[in-house]
Amino acid sequence: MICTVTFNPSLDYIVRVDDMRLGVINRTTYEKILPGGKGVNVSIVLGNLGHASRALGFVAGFTGDELCRLCAEAGVETDFIRVAEGMTRINAKVKSNEETELNGQGPVITAWDVEALFSKVDALGEGDTLVISGSVPAALPHDMYERIMERLQGRGVRTVVDAERDLLTRVLPYCPFLVKPNNHELGDIFGVTLRTRDEVVPYAKELQEMGAANVLVSMAGEGGVLVAETGEVFQSPAAKGTVVNSVGAGDSSVAGFLAGLMETGSYEAAFRMALATGSASAFSDHLATRPEVEALLATRH
Repeated sequence: MICTVTFNPSLDYIVRVDDMRLGVINRTTYEKILPGGKGVNVSIVLGNLGHASRALGFVAGFTGDELCRLCAEAGVETDFIRVAEGMTRINAKVKSNEETELNGQGPVITAWDVEALFSKVDALGEGDTLVISGSVPAALPHDMYERIMERLQGRGVRTVVDAERDLLTRVLPYCPFLVKPNNHELGDIFGVTLRTRDEVVPYAKELQEMGAANVLVSMAGEGGVLVAETGEVFQSPAAKGTVVNSVGAGDSSVAGFLAGLMETGSYEAAFRMALATGSASAFSDHLATRPEVEALLATRH
């Protein structure tokens, strides 16, 4: 079983406005509501690629009900903790001359809710995979990542972490199976600017020396790098295409990597699948589908 954890999932309300101005009424020319959150995105893309997963996290209120409905519509099994106070956040993404986001706060999460999540994590065992990604809301203990990783030690669960800065570096002693920073996040950790794939490699290796088994670095238009636990290093430029929406591209890369590894057992194939899946999401206004990914893979051979 693959489980994903999203501590603060959302409904993403995406609108387009021609020439948006402040202080007046603006009318939308396009609007859509999508399930949001990094772990939720991973689960949706895994499903699109033909692999089942279960989405964990916290939901509340009528917006939580709608998030669960949209996940089910996308074919994602959910096992969210329903909390009593507040509501699942709505994140408004306004696309106009400039792109503006308004992100909601999320519900009030109690210590009881946290323990309920831990009990679901405790059910994982040998051969299972847990993907933890995204920020930790203020309502939660700041060391949620470490608490979960510590509970899974010695259980044979493969852990995947997609987070920024301290959230990522603090889990490295727990030896995650995969970490996936982008080149900017990797640079932030070490206080450097990383523009090229060759520049990324030594710092990805340093994360590996700090505890990560595999380090996948996504680089948007520059492609990506994988430093594998086998000692192999894979690099590739990005597929050619027009970026429509980069939201969810990194999450799609994680899903593609896991799908590729399950299907082939090859780190190189998993890396190619990760890049193709990330690009397929970036090149469309929805998350990657299997035919889109396969079409991009076919152009690389």
